[in-house]
Amino acid sequence: MLEARRNGPAEHLAKALEGRHPVTVFLAAAIVGYAALAAVTIAAGLLLTDVILRIDGVARADERIVTWLAAHRTATRTEASLIGSIMAGGVVLPIVVGVACLVLACFKRWRVAAFLLTAIAVEAATYRLTIAVVHRHRPRVARLEHLQVDASYYSGHTAASIAVYCGLVLLAASVIRSTWFRVCAWAFAVAVPLFVAGARMYRGMHHPLDSLAGIAVGIASVLVAVFAARAAGAAVERRRLRARGAQP
Repeated sequence: MLEARRNGPAEHLAKALEGRHPVTVFLAAAIVGYAALAAVTIAAGLLLTDVILRIDGVARADERIVTWLAAHRTATRTEASLIGSIMAGGVVLPIVVGVACLVLACFKRWRVAAFLLTAIAVEAATYRLTIAVVHRHRPRVARLEHLQVDASYYSGHTAASIAVYCGLVLLAASVIRSTWFRVCAWAFAVAVPLFVAGARMYRGMHHPLDSLAGIAVGIASVLVAVFAARAAGAAVERRRLRARGAQP
């Protein structure tokens, strides 16, 4: 999954940075990808807040769903929503990524470890920059967490859950060929972000449109990490060919 396609964009970037260390190529690809993702995310956020939400009925419909969820809170559902928030929060995800990278480091799979780190790093950096530029108030319901009020766009928990859990499943499914494993793994990869998104809306932290944006950013963060890993792999291969005296 992390191998560059022949004549693909990752290979073209490695060729453009001919002679550069693979780590440099990796960082260049990650930075370019992050800059593009942040720009698109901010532009979409400004479009949402300044144009789309001004369309009659859109903002009310977006708010109505969260209001309905808040009106149907129960002790059991609130506990479940807390679990959904915690599993995509700033404590659990670093542990998951740290343990996975430690295991990969033991097997000297540095590029795979860099892929996981980059996916979550790109998402986190995009989120921080976005909420500094795009300001949208959280739903007007009783919120179950005390966070920055004007940081509803986008759902960082949803995006981070995709960057980490879907990133792990993507790696595993590219290696393990069992059909049953792939079905179960991808069912898990789809279910977790949806559960997290629902939990964040239930807790009054985000609107549905914020959650949809979070899904898009999470997927894009994984794609940026894949691109960076592929570009670095292509750079490694080109160095090997040059060392053998062959034409890259």
